[in-house]
Amino acid sequence: MRPIDKGTPPAIYTDYQDAKPDLLACLGDYCSYCERRLETHLAIEHVKPQSIYPQLQSRWSNLLLACVHCNSSKGHKDVIIRNYFWPDRDNTLRAFEYVEDGLVRPHADLGTDDRVKAQDTIVLTGLDKFPGSRGRQPTSSDDRWQKRREVWKQAERARGHLSNTNTIAMREQIVDTALARGMFSIWWTVFSDDIDMRRRLREAFRGTHGGSFDSNENLLPRAGGQL
Repeated sequence: MRPIDKGTPPAIYTDYQDAKPDLLACLGDYCSYCERRLETHLAIEHVKPQSIYPQLQSRWSNLLLACVHCNSSKGHKDVIIRNYFWPDRDNTLRAFEYVEDGLVRPHADLGTDDRVKAQDTIVLTGLDKFPGSRGRQPTSSDDRWQKRREVWKQAERARGHLSNTNTIAMREQIVDTALARGMFSIWWTVFSDDIDMRRRLREAFRGTHGGSFDSNENLLPRAGGQL
């Protein structure tokens, strides 16, 4: 899950839907949770549900972008912020790890309490749903697991092409492909041994929180966050 930075509120909104152009301008057309790129059907997501907290429905700090599946999985649950990890508050790259089969898991380096929190976040957003899972199978329209697996394979092919043709043009093409597909965290993981590619990816995906990375693209605890 990409750590993101929305910046200061660009406006005061009377209708939360008016915030969507500003969210897109800050973050790109990517789901804040599953990271898929969606040119349509990307909705404004209320971190704390507006049905319970109507006073927060138009507050910038309570708004993210989400696909229909992440949004519906989260639903109207009355979340307690400190019980989960959030892409606009924490360095979520430190919380989750992505593997070749398309699954998302709590990062192996987490302590017990943070591992529970990471798993609860995965369940909250439905990122644990994959075919064959006990009681958590996706609907026929929920292709998040499949898309993660496809993008992983595409990123691995791109890494192979780069090893054969290591040029600036190839690196730029890989970044363009990543931007078109989304799922920053998968590209970040696959290019774990290439600082330059990681830097290019981080800089290309607008709204990625720069303070979550050091000069060598290693992950840092996020100031003010839980992780």
